[in-house]
Amino acid sequence: MTGRAAGGEVIDIAVIGAGPCGLAVGVAAQQAGLRCVLFDRGAITQAMLDHPVYVTYFSGPEKLEIGGLPFTTSGDKPSRREALRYYRKVAEFYALDVRQYEDVAEVAREADGFALHTVGRGVERVHRARNVVVATGYYDNPRRLEIPGAELAKVKYYFDEPYPYWNQEVVVVGGGNSSSDAALLCWREGARVTLVHIFDAIDKGVKPWVRPDIVNRIEEGSIPALWRHRLVEIRPAEVVVENLETGERRTLPNDWVLAMTGYEPDPRMLRMLGVTIDPQSGVPVHDPATMETDVRGVFVAGVVVSGHDANKIFIENGKLHGPLIAAAVAEKYGAS
Repeated sequence: MTGRAAGGEVIDIAVIGAGPCGLAVGVAAQQAGLRCVLFDRGAITQAMLDHPVYVTYFSGPEKLEIGGLPFTTSGDKPSRREALRYYRKVAEFYALDVRQYEDVAEVAREADGFALHTVGRGVERVHRARNVVVATGYYDNPRRLEIPGAELAKVKYYFDEPYPYWNQEVVVVGGGNSSSDAALLCWREGARVTLVHIFDAIDKGVKPWVRPDIVNRIEEGSIPALWRHRLVEIRPAEVVVENLETGERRTLPNDWVLAMTGYEPDPRMLRMLGVTIDPQSGVPVHDPATMETDVRGVFVAGVVVSGHDANKIFIENGKLHGPLIAAAVAEKYGAS
């Protein structure tokens, strides 16, 4: 691996993460006359690339727009393909400087800002910035099962399509949108699906056009649901589930476990920068008027702001962090 510095330029704002909320920071920074560079370990909007190919998003296109650029769709809700195309058009229209496949491995404090040590395509670089925005999202940090057998290859935390599960015994863990989608699609493509959920019903936040479908399939017995149950062990050809009310355990035949257990932000980068994180909520200490943390020059944007409760921040409200950050930086430092 070779190493080289990125030159003497000092960036006004370095954004770690090029998802929609990171892009919103980039657009707002450009509109404020600030030099901004976005870094992502993967592609632009990598999390959306990892979503199921068929997915339709809950929010209408107008709520997902960035920088006043219209988002037109063929239906009321945008598809994954439409969203991927839209956010790439945003980056093109605003000529955002997005460094794809360049991972920020370390951020070090310097007298006049920060040094970002990145690795991309086998090359190490150092970039210097006056301010850093952590907009790393949460989709690459699933809540993993902490039970025996959870390390087996048949345990999946991401679901993209149902076809690998035809004629297989599949346990879907959870009762939210992801688990409902996975259960329905796998069942329709010939899997034998059992839903295991620690609560006694499908979650209230399940999409209104999905809820009747999953509820009806459960009620008719097509998709058995074990309410108030949890997995306690995963074996190569079976799983063990426990009734949370009685403590009774039983074994189910099993080929695959789809653990749709949700995701949460990874706090490592914030801790590296010295940001205080509330031990209970996981929320980084920050000023909601500027999104600046208790470390001067370090800002947060998007779902990382919500801590353990990732359902509080979505694109439609996370995109509002960008203008707040750009305004705060412009007031402090002005355009470069």
